[in-house]
Amino acid sequence: MATYDTSKIRNVVLVGHAGCGKTTFAETMLFEAKAITRRGSVTEGNTQSDYTNIEQERGHSLFASVLHASWKDTKINILDTPGLDDFVGEVVTALKVADTAIVMLNARSGVEVGTEIIWEYVDKYETPTLFVINQLDHEKADFETTLEQAINRFGSRVLPMQFPVNAGPGFNAIIDALRMVMYVFPAGGGKPEKKPIPAEHQARANEMHAALVEAAAENDEALMEKYFEEGTLDEEELAKGLSIGLAHHQFFPVFCASGLKDMGSGRIMGFIHDICPSPADRPAASLEGGGSKPCDPGARPCVFIFKTVNEPKVGNVSYFKVFSGSLKTGDELVNADTGTAERFAQLFESEGKNRDAVPELKAGDIGCVVKLKGSHTNQTLNPKGSETRIEQIHFPSSRIRMAVVPPSKAEVEKMAHALHSIREEDPTLHVEQSIELKQTIIEGQGEMHLDIVKLKAEQNFGVHLEFIEPRIPYRETIQRESNKDYRHKKQSGGAGQFAEVHMRVEPYYEGMPSPNGLTVKNIEIEDLKWGGKFSFCWAIVGGSIDARFVNAIKKGIHAKLEEGPLTGSYCRDIRVSIYDGKMHPVDSNDMAFQIAATMAFKENFLQAQPQLLEPIYDLEVMCDAEVMGNVMGDLQTRRAIIAGMDAEGHYQVIRARVPLKELHKYSSTLRALTQGKAKFTITFADYAAVPMDLQAKLAAEYAKHAHDESEH
Repeated sequence: MATYDTSKIRNVVLVGHAGCGKTTFAETMLFEAKAITRRGSVTEGNTQSDYTNIEQERGHSLFASVLHASWKDTKINILDTPGLDDFVGEVVTALKVADTAIVMLNARSGVEVGTEIIWEYVDKYETPTLFVINQLDHEKADFETTLEQAINRFGSRVLPMQFPVNAGPGFNAIIDALRMVMYVFPAGGGKPEKKPIPAEHQARANEMHAALVEAAAENDEALMEKYFEEGTLDEEELAKGLSIGLAHHQFFPVFCASGLKDMGSGRIMGFIHDICPSPADRPAASLEGGGSKPCDPGARPCVFIFKTVNEPKVGNVSYFKVFSGSLKTGDELVNADTGTAERFAQLFESEGKNRDAVPELKAGDIGCVVKLKGSHTNQTLNPKGSETRIEQIHFPSSRIRMAVVPPSKAEVEKMAHALHSIREEDPTLHVEQSIELKQTIIEGQGEMHLDIVKLKAEQNFGVHLEFIEPRIPYRETIQRESNKDYRHKKQSGGAGQFAEVHMRVEPYYEGMPSPNGLTVKNIEIEDLKWGGKFSFCWAIVGGSIDARFVNAIKKGIHAKLEEGPLTGSYCRDIRVSIYDGKMHPVDSNDMAFQIAATMAFKENFLQAQPQLLEPIYDLEVMCDAEVMGNVMGDLQTRRAIIAGMDAEGHYQVIRARVPLKELHKYSSTLRALTQGKAKFTITFADYAAVPMDLQAKLAAEYAKHAHDESEH
C-alpha cells in the first residue's frame, strides 16, 4: 500500500438530507477511481459504506463510514454520513476531520431541512464546500428550483459551475462553465465524451464562466489586477483563485450528477484533486485550553480519535486522524486525557467494513486501529512527554429521554455493560442512573436513535431493553407561611425517645428580611444541588433545645427536602426557622430530634399552600410554511406558550415554552406532522407552577403509592 504525503491527501465528507443519494454517490466515486470493480446498491444491501446488518435491514445510512480511493496521484478519504436528523452526531464527527464538505441536494426535493441542520455545522467549522445537485435523472428533477433554493438559503457565494442540458429520465449531458465544454454520457454512464457547447446554451455558459472568473479574482490582489487589465484569467490562474476562495469559505461551486447512473462523479473527483484543499492547506487545529496545532508532517505525531466502533469478535475499532507528524506500525503513544500508553500494533486504511494494513500514515491522513486498551472518541494521543489535546467534538444536546425498564436482576449488570459500550461508540447518547427519579434514564437525538440503541443491545450483547416514559423531575415549594410543632415520644422499656420542635416555614426569596417576631441567633443559606435555595434559621432563646441537636434537626429537614411531602420530589426555595421546643435530660437524642424535625417540616409544608413546579423547556421548531399550522395546532395541545414566530430563509421558526412532560416522543410526532420537513431543538429554561388539577392528580397518585408501599 502506498504512503501518501500530506499535500496528496484529500479528506471529503458527504452530507445531506436522507434520500439525497450520498451512499450511492460514494459507491460511484469508488467505482470511478477503480477502488471497486462493481457498484453496490442500497436496495440490494451490498454497498461499501452501509455495511452493518442494521443499515442493510433499514435501507439507509445510520453511521458514518470511512472509505478511500486513489485519483491520479492523490488519496481521497471519503466519509459517508447518515442524513436522518436522529444521527446528526455522526455528521458532526465526520466534519471534525474532513477538509471539504460535499453537500448533496436532491434535484426533486430541493434544499431539505436535514441539509439546513447540517449546514449549521458546516458553517461553524468553515469547511470548504461543494454542492452537488444529484438525481438529475429523476422524472421530477428540477435543477433550477434546487439551485435557486441553495442560493436563497446559503447566499450569493453559491455559484453554479455546471448545468444539465436535459434533466429528467433522459438526462445524459452536463455543460461545464469552468472548462467551457459539454460532457455527454453513454447510456450506462461512465466516462463522458467532450463536445462543444451548443449555441442555444452558449450565452448562459458564458455568463456563468464570467461569474467564476470574477469569484477567482476576488480572492487574490494580483489576480484582481490582471482581471481588471485583461478581463479574464487563464486556467492556472482560475484554479489558484478558486482554491483560495474555496479554502476561505468564500466560494461554493455547484455541480450536476446522477450517482445512480454514474454521471458527473469523475468531474467532481477531478475538482477535488485539482482545487480542494489538502489537510496542510487548512487552518491549524484548535487545542483544548487555547493554542493551535498545524498539520505539519515534520512535527512529532499527534493523533485524534474521532470515532469508536465496537465490532463483535473484534472489539473496539478506533478511527483517527493524524493531525501532525507520521504514525508508523509499532509506534507507542500516550493518551493525553488518561495517561494510558497505547501501542499501534497494526495500522489500517478503511473501506467500510474492510480494512487494509498499511505501514505508515502521514499528517492529515485518516486510519483505524483495533483493540486500544483505554482510548476512546474525543481523545488525543502523543509521544511521551507531550500533553497536546485537540479540541474535542461538541455534540448536540439530547432531544428525547426515556426510562429503561431493568431486566431480571441477573441481567442488570449485563445491561449496564451494554449501555456503557454503546455510549462509548455514540457520544450523543447519555445514560444516567437517576437517584432522584429512581430510574435508569437514557437520552438521545430521537426515537429512531433509541430504536437503534435497542437493536445494538440485542444483536451485540444479547440484552433486551424496554423503554417507558420517564418520570418528571418535579420540584416542590410553598406559597405562604405556616407555624406548627411536633412532639416525638416513644417509650418501650429502658431509655425512650423524646423531642419537641416548634417550626416555621416560609417561601424563600433573595434578600428577604429576618423572620418576623423571632430572635434569630444564626441564619444559613444553602444552594441546593438540584437548584433553588434552603435557608435555616436558629431562633432558640433560653436553651429550650440544646445547640448540640442543631445538626440532627437539619438532617431531619433535609430528609424531606430530598423527598418532598407532596409527590416525593426535591423541595426548593424554603426558609425554616426553629424557634422553640422541648427536650428530656435522658430520653432526648439525635434520632428523636431528627424524626421530630422531619414530621414538623412535613406537616408545616402541607399547611403552607404547597406548589408543585415542573421543568419548562424552550422549544424552537424550524419548518416549511405549509406545515406551520399543523405544528402550531399540535403545540396548543401540549400546554405550550408561543413566544414568537420568525422567517429564516424559506423556513418558518416557531419559538415556544413547553413543559417537559408534554415533550415525550415529540420528535416522532413532529416527523409525522411534517413528513420529516422540520427540525427542533430544546433547552432547559426554568421551573414553573403545575396547574392545580394536575398537581392534585400527581399528589393523589403519590399518596396511593406510598400507602401501597407501607402495606407491603
